[in-house]
Amino acid sequence: MTVAHPPPARQPVLRFAPSPNGLLHLGHARSALENERMAAALGGRLLLRVEDIDRARCRPEHEAAMIADLAWLGLAFETPYRRQSDHLADHRALLARLAAMGLVYPAFESRGDVKALAAAAAAATGKPVATDPDGAPLYAGRGREMPAEEAAARIAAGEPHALRLAMDAALARLDRPLTWTEVDVAGLPLRTVTAHPQRWGDVVLARKDLGTSYHLAVVADDALQGVTHVVRGADLFEATAVHRLLQELLGLPAPLYRHHPLVLGADGKKLSKSDQAEGFRALRAAGISAEEVRARLGF
Repeated sequence: MTVAHPPPARQPVLRFAPSPNGLLHLGHARSALENERMAAALGGRLLLRVEDIDRARCRPEHEAAMIADLAWLGLAFETPYRRQSDHLADHRALLARLAAMGLVYPAFESRGDVKALAAAAAAATGKPVATDPDGAPLYAGRGREMPAEEAAARIAAGEPHALRLAMDAALARLDRPLTWTEVDVAGLPLRTVTAHPQRWGDVVLARKDLGTSYHLAVVADDALQGVTHVVRGADLFEATAVHRLLQELLGLPAPLYRHHPLVLGADGKKLSKSDQAEGFRALRAAGISAEEVRARLGF
């Protein structure tokens, strides 16, 4: 008699994914250490991914400094690490699949144009316009209604444009509620969160000069790297709704998520890369050890 055995459990995979557009600070350290802790608790793999698709802001010297700072903090990632800009073809392949579903359209308005349209609408109606969770006005341009011939001619002429997700059409393709599972520091389920990607409107999936966007790239790379647990700051909690939508549309696995509290500056706001008083380099120059940084952050 042959006894059927269940397939072996999939090894957990976690990733820390900073962008080399400045020097790292304590907020990055918190996120990296959160990933390290959960990977250790789960017996999982710990990956480093350099999210460098913004070629105008990401610099090799920042990447080198980032790698050195993480090593100083005592973090050990698998090598080689993934550099996002080396895999743009993977992102474009997923974009092509969404386009084949009729869910992508070109929009020729810049960010400034979108803000100007919102300001004009608010002035005309006397009411504030709808904004996304980050406070930016929702897209209200004419991309969705633009005749295909006009759009094609403008693209052929080299006019800058973005490719946006037709949110209403995308949501119409879902056949079940969209949710994700939020976990605790040990990776154990805490609660099920209902996702509301419509709060973001027709998000940008790619720009002419990049061929991708943060939302598309992070979903593509998490799937391709087999990431099972996404551990990142609470400032990305709402963005998870967009990522879950893209995963469902593309038939990609849904990771578990943990959105940890942020490290705040003296002004009570989250740290940015301009807050170098809390940066690794300043802390090291002040004689603070890696062990003290870990202790300060509760690790």
